[in-house]
Amino acid sequence: MDVLGWLRPWEFSPTFVLVFLAAAALFVRGRRAHRVGKVRQWLFWAGMIVLYLSLHTRIDYYAERMFFIHRLQHLVLHHLGPLLVMAAFPGQVMRAGLPLAWRTALARARRHNRAVRVIEALATHKVLVPLLFVALVLVWLEPTVQFYSMLDWRIYRFMNWSVVISGCLYWNLILDRRPSPPAAMSPGARIFSPILTMVPQMIAGAVIVFTEHDIYPVFDLCGRALSDFSAVDDQIFGGLIMWIPAGLIETFGLMVALGTLMRLSKRNRLPQRPRRQRPAPAGTG
Repeated sequence: MDVLGWLRPWEFSPTFVLVFLAAAALFVRGRRAHRVGKVRQWLFWAGMIVLYLSLHTRIDYYAERMFFIHRLQHLVLHHLGPLLVMAAFPGQVMRAGLPLAWRTALARARRHNRAVRVIEALATHKVLVPLLFVALVLVWLEPTVQFYSMLDWRIYRFMNWSVVISGCLYWNLILDRRPSPPAAMSPGARIFSPILTMVPQMIAGAVIVFTEHDIYPVFDLCGRALSDFSAVDDQIFGGLIMWIPAGLIETFGLMVALGTLMRLSKRNRLPQRPRRQRPAPAGTG
């Protein structure tokens, strides 16, 4: 088996390489200022590795020519990779890895630049981010959109980048271990959100599994990499990947959020509702 051949990029992307190396360098530099345990480091590097393998190796060739491998790729890009990276809580670590002048400018911009505050608010919006997370799965699955995204390299790369970014934004909300505020989403909402985003994806997967005709002829047009698979078999495996593994990953995120809720409750860090005072009985005082 030619391992180096598998690791060689199918389509070299200098932008991806620069972003990947910059993120890795910031995390390494940030560890000097922040104590990062071994588990967090393993989670971060595991997430980075699976994202790299999915986007910048020969796996991408097969993802362009087999529907079920394409769904496996997006399972990693949208669910698994971002979940692993964000479970390492890399935000403060990577911020500490910036040069001091950049950190100062960033802090000043967050205080005084309205555009920066708007972008930050949108990136942590408790409704918009989950909607974007599930919408991008369904939009890219629409047969016409899928057809053009697989044939135009610019749309194809935008598709892959969009699911990675939306995945990171979503898991950043769900895995937050803080009470609300300062967290954008309440601990209870972090439990219910994966359920709400999971159901449409599972329904879409089931529809694909039980469809008995070829929904995505673009993979025949590109030339299926595995000739033993018929179009319907390819769709069945792809639908099952959306139906079961994607649901399991979101269930894992739900369980982490449930653990956070229990931990915060045990430490009395959940917001307390003000108690209504009962009116004093008549004739007293």
